[in-house]
Amino acid sequence: MNFKVFKKCSPNDKIALYLGKRDYIDYLSGIEPVDGVILLDQNYIDTGRKIWGQLICSFRYGREEDEVMGLNFQKDLYLVSQQLFPTIQKPEDNLTRLQERLLRKLGPNAVPFTFKIPQSAPSSVTLQPGEDETGEPCGVSYYVKIYSGDTETDITHKRSTVTMGIRKIQYAPTKQGRQPCTVVRKDFLLSPGDLELEVTLDKQLYHHGERIAVNVCVKNNSNKVVKKMKALVQQGIDVVIFQNGQFRTVIDAVESQDGCPINPGSNLQKVIYLKPDLENNKNRRGIALDGRLKREESELASSTLLLSPDVRDSFGIVVSYAVKVKLYLGALGGELSAELPFILMRPKPTDRIKVVNADNVEMEDVADETAKQPSS
Repeated sequence: MNFKVFKKCSPNDKIALYLGKRDYIDYLSGIEPVDGVILLDQNYIDTGRKIWGQLICSFRYGREEDEVMGLNFQKDLYLVSQQLFPTIQKPEDNLTRLQERLLRKLGPNAVPFTFKIPQSAPSSVTLQPGEDETGEPCGVSYYVKIYSGDTETDITHKRSTVTMGIRKIQYAPTKQGRQPCTVVRKDFLLSPGDLELEVTLDKQLYHHGERIAVNVCVKNNSNKVVKKMKALVQQGIDVVIFQNGQFRTVIDAVESQDGCPINPGSNLQKVIYLKPDLENNKNRRGIALDGRLKREESELASSTLLLSPDVRDSFGIVVSYAVKVKLYLGALGGELSAELPFILMRPKPTDRIKVVNADNVEMEDVADETAKQPSS
């Protein structure tokens, strides 16, 4: 089996970081560990320089350009922080296949490491900035940091530090859940009968780019008239760190008068199609996007799957989606609405191994024992 890796060097070329992938999957039952290898310059080996490794979850909750007078709208959570060289313990028994190949390829100056992501760690999410905003966008991001220092808390020097962004992501379940369906009714004061609205989605789980078929059935047993209807997709964002950090944004909407007015005693059944995607929302500030790496296209954030509604990290941004259908009965009649949640996620790819480094430059196969050794 061949392996491809992402490689990035410190500015002084004394430390090189190798990772087999940059997306780490949360299966709810467990999260893939971050397994990699660092390659050190011989001078660092001879002088016994201490090398430290950290896995950092960074949560930016305010605009970078607003950071004045000492304000800082970013919090860093150190999920892992440990000394990698000189090695404190021998990890040979727990090496992954990738690490074994890299150690054979890179030689005695290579040091393996494994960072475990805590089960409660939030998923990578970016909030779309406005057109006039600069700096780092708000959201949750992860990166691996390798640096040289006498102690763990030393002020790091850029020339002897290498960082590489990674993502904690979730992929769609392989099985569909129960088909979403709801029925709501409205009675009217001093009027006989009621108005019934039934909404059904064609399935519960959608992949990015798929169209949602919303089946709407209206039974008007009242003496009111339904003048028009509207169907929309809402993205819900719960910024857990804030007490009132719940936001809702309309991603797609269709307003229709086809089949209207629905007069007393009449029924209507129709299908409305909605498509939640980023194409029509590229300039809308505050929409949640999947955590992104440099030079990658963005897409709407996937739904956040939780083992329990109570299991949510305070650093997290919980994303959800729902279809809402509204019936409008005019100024006196008011309106009737029904809402159905659904899941929007990426399918798990069949082949997750990429052939690019941190700068999107194709790398050679380090698993090929006859290949030229990568430079450090």
